[in-house]
Amino acid sequence: MDSRVQVFGLGQCCIDYLGRIEAYPPPDSKCEFSDLVVQGGGPVATALVALVRWGTSCAFAGVIGDDRFGTLIRQSLEQEGVDTEGLLTREGGESQFSFVVAERGLGRRTLFWRRPTGSPPTVDEVDHDLLGRAEVFYTDGLFPEASLAAAKAAKDAGVPVVVDAGSVREGRLELARLSDHFITGEDFASAYASDVAPLEVCHRLAALGPSVVGVTLGARGYVAVADGMEIERAAYPVTAVDTTGCGDIFHAGYTYGLLRGWGVEKRLDFGAWAASRVALKLGGRTAIPAPEEWSGFAL
Repeated sequence: MDSRVQVFGLGQCCIDYLGRIEAYPPPDSKCEFSDLVVQGGGPVATALVALVRWGTSCAFAGVIGDDRFGTLIRQSLEQEGVDTEGLLTREGGESQFSFVVAERGLGRRTLFWRRPTGSPPTVDEVDHDLLGRAEVFYTDGLFPEASLAAAKAAKDAGVPVVVDAGSVREGRLELARLSDHFITGEDFASAYASDVAPLEVCHRLAALGPSVVGVTLGARGYVAVADGMEIERAAYPVTAVDTTGCGDIFHAGYTYGLLRGWGVEKRLDFGAWAASRVALKLGGRTAIPAPEEWSGFAL
């Protein structure tokens, strides 16, 4: 690895197979798909790809198997310029894989995935020295033990912790307590507190410690609480083709703004805009936009 990187990421990486269908099929039927796309995916991996394309140096830590998908995952990151020295290959393991069907004209998708079968990174297998020299630590918390230890190491080193908490899983609330920026989706918010509105969920999570908590709401935009300030914004209007990767790129956009010293509202707005651009094509990495295309970039 390099002696220093701007963003150190720990979490999921996979290969996505994506196709387009006319309508989601009923059980026990056949369904023809079109427009096959095969590309790298995973919340942290895809966010780092976007950040590298935007001129940020990034290192990734995670797990793959010694299978064909593992080779493709590593290649997909290295070809983008992501440092993969922390990507561990587990002998005899199978890599994370997903297949996604996007329904034509509806802007929604269904994702089926398999987590990696190899053992997760141990605490000692994560390069805490490099992490301590980064400007941001970014994780999705898939590997609870390693993620919590890395978040604590980052906090001890004064490195901001950004969490993409896609769903309620083991260690997520402990990770929230160690994070500075905790942004999740509506599924997490509903599972965490189904009886209250997403904005109230932000307040409850903020009480655990993060200075910024956000909940993305898809086509309805997002809500956030930042040091007590409430933020509610509508989504950028687009005719969505596929929403795969939109959350990943939202987080990447937020992190990009954090690195540039932008205020929280500008960070969130850039993330929302970048996510909306990704929805215009099939695949989470196909349509990652250039920041200069955003009307608020120079503001």
